[in-house]
Amino acid sequence: MCFKMCSCNNNIYTYEKLSEIKDFLKEKIKNEPKIGIICGSGLGSLGNAIADAVSIDYADIPDFPVSTVEGHVGRFIFGHIRGTAVACMQGRFHYYEGYPLSICAMPVRLMKLLGVSYLIASNAAGGLNPKYKVGDIMLQKDHFNIMGLAGLGPHIGPNDSRFGPRFFPMTNAYDESILNKVRQIVKDLKMENKVHEGVYTCVGGPNYETVADVRALISLGVDSVGMSTVHEVIAARQCGIRCFAFSLITNICSTEYGTTTEDHSCSTEVHSEEVLKVGKDMEDELRIFVEEIVEAISQDT
Repeated sequence: MCFKMCSCNNNIYTYEKLSEIKDFLKEKIKNEPKIGIICGSGLGSLGNAIADAVSIDYADIPDFPVSTVEGHVGRFIFGHIRGTAVACMQGRFHYYEGYPLSICAMPVRLMKLLGVSYLIASNAAGGLNPKYKVGDIMLQKDHFNIMGLAGLGPHIGPNDSRFGPRFFPMTNAYDESILNKVRQIVKDLKMENKVHEGVYTCVGGPNYETVADVRALISLGVDSVGMSTVHEVIAARQCGIRCFAFSLITNICSTEYGTTTEDHSCSTEVHSEEVLKVGKDMEDELRIFVEEIVEAISQDT
């Protein structure tokens, strides 16, 4: 595994280092992106919606980490979706890859320097809410920062006020005005039967959850669980980026021991291949969904 981290104290990307990376990227892209998009596992095909695309592999960006996860291509795509300039990450970085959360969230700060003022983050997640089915979409109305309760976060360590204040609120982590726009999109696309709103949490991974884990998370009011997004949104809110996020429900987490079904939709055994397949099966519908969201947000830019 190649980590390609910058030579900074405590593996922190400084404002100056990110400014250097920003300048490198600015020389290659045509327009300043207004909306940043982070694609989750199996959802990288969202990049195909981008016109006038300029693709840059993470490996070709100086002092930039690389994605090591199957289903994450590992590149930035800059271009336009329905006339709006975007920066799309096909592949993100995870704590379980060995990266500290400050590095996992670093691309959000980079996007801020590039001009991004809105973030759309997607993830593949396990469904905890009994109403959810495989292939459903959950709009994140909030998150439960369980890793933060364990003392892990993207902003721990020295704070540079140019990225935002040391202490900042998270009560409006997910922008209500964007959520209202997406609610209307859901109606227009006639997706009401498969779209929910709920609370997401991020766990460390890479193993999937035990039955005891699942029961505990449900008792805490969590509706879906994954291994990303929370720290990205924290970094975004610190630097003033307005956020929207959604989960693609790729499996149903079991609350009972030894339960399974013929199609494995409630199996205690979750496999990454199944997660990627659900993303592949949903890619066309998700592409249109995200295109509509970008167009709706662009009306405020």
